[in-house]
Amino acid sequence: MTHFFNTRDTIVTEALDGLLVSRSPGQIARLDGYPSIKVICRADRDRSKVAVISGGGAGHEPSHAGFIGQGMLTAAVSGEIFASPSVDAVLAAIRAVTGAPGCLLIVKNYTGDRLNFGLAAERARTEGYRVEMVIVADDIAIPDNPRPRGVAGTLFVHKIAGYWAETGADLATVAAEAKAAAGASLSIGASLSSCSIPGQIFHERLSPGEGELGLGIHGEPGIERFTMASAAQLVETMLGRLREALPSSGHLALMLNNLGAVPPLEMSLIARQILQSWIAPRVRLLIGPAPLMTALNMNGFSISLIALDEAREAALLAPVGAPAWPGANPPGVIEVWPLVQAPSTGKAEPASAHETTERILRLACERLIGMEAELNALDARVGDGDTGSTLATGARSVLGEIAGYPLDDPAGTASAIGRALATSMGGSSGVLLSIFFTATAGALQSGLTLAPALSTGLDRVMFYGGARPGDRTMIDALAPALAAFEEGGLAAASRAARMGAELTRAMQKARAGRSAYLAAQDLEGAPDPGAMAVAAVFDVLETV
Repeated sequence: MTHFFNTRDTIVTEALDGLLVSRSPGQIARLDGYPSIKVICRADRDRSKVAVISGGGAGHEPSHAGFIGQGMLTAAVSGEIFASPSVDAVLAAIRAVTGAPGCLLIVKNYTGDRLNFGLAAERARTEGYRVEMVIVADDIAIPDNPRPRGVAGTLFVHKIAGYWAETGADLATVAAEAKAAAGASLSIGASLSSCSIPGQIFHERLSPGEGELGLGIHGEPGIERFTMASAAQLVETMLGRLREALPSSGHLALMLNNLGAVPPLEMSLIARQILQSWIAPRVRLLIGPAPLMTALNMNGFSISLIALDEAREAALLAPVGAPAWPGANPPGVIEVWPLVQAPSTGKAEPASAHETTERILRLACERLIGMEAELNALDARVGDGDTGSTLATGARSVLGEIAGYPLDDPAGTASAIGRALATSMGGSSGVLLSIFFTATAGALQSGLTLAPALSTGLDRVMFYGGARPGDRTMIDALAPALAAFEEGGLAAASRAARMGAELTRAMQKARAGRSAYLAAQDLEGAPDPGAMAVAAVFDVLETV
């Protein structure tokens, strides 16, 4: 799998600098010390308040540096991809942002993080700093695991600790609230792929259609594999595991985390599935769906829950200056408004007879139906081979409804044809012809006579469709035909349409329609099927 990077040795430092330049000046800064010390901190740090520091390996972006800001983290310490930061890097962060009130380290329950942050805390204490550490172990995937991993639930702890620190609470209070939040957090993840690390050969351990439940944020194998059947079934399984570990009652905050590569469309579907399940009545706050604690490009997601009380809810709702935090909001409801109906024009216009109009329509429709196979064959050379069938379908719908048309009213007839074609014909041609007749009807209603009204319809087709004469479309026959009709009637229109259609044979390049995707040699000698259909209709109309 290919990635966007320059060298593996610099990918993390370059990405962190990219974060720095994408934030407004004066918000965040980094400590000198690249590449061994990778620390990002608040540029407006307030040493009179408890500092909140977290971090870990890179590859989990926007965690951790994306959550630096007022009301969340004071500093974030990054290691290399999926590797714990060094003791020296953590100690550098403590020294940079910690004042007299002290600092809290929030650490995910991985051995490397515990050891490096722990030794840094001990060394900082010998230097006179007040330091407390909270370990987050929210992953419930492996039953009875004595060392649960710290995963996306860590962000609950970031937010709650950051809130209390921002209020000016002392270190004991901030640490106690963070520890309680960590103890009340539960998470489980699932994925349809492992993750690919830049600069390393990728080996996918999952077969097509297979997924893993309970895998870690470093690509560690899950507790079990499953065959992907539906999002509903997977969500039910994950919520069932969480239910076993949840308190039996009380409100919850739900965090829906994209592990890196799930499209927003699918994340929204998953959110719907969760919030239409048994857990919905208990969910008071929703965070996400969003990429929060990712695993590079893992095609998976995780669900995290935290038990709420009044103080914890206030902490999660408080605004922050960290751009990656999506906010916590009460779940919405599916609000459905009634469709706005078309304005009533009173009694529907009654059907009426007009011999010439009916003869024109029948001749045109019968000609298109008779040319179905011929036009399909022409379109097979320059398109997808369905022009004849599409036009024949529209023609049949007009013939089927013609008895109900107000044929003695040209505007009413054109409007009825426009409605019929919009309903019966597929693809762009149906829409374009519906636009033509609908716009013509509007022009007739405004007082224009037939020829300029038809020209108005053509103008609208060219405006919406984007094609012009010379682009190798039906416009090459329709435009000269309508111009000739205004001057010389149907006979002149028929000759102009036929000439325009024939000229498309020599056009080397189409600039609109499906033919625009073909090379010149594929178009050579082939007329445009839409233009030929227009010419055929005008041929029969000449006999009226």
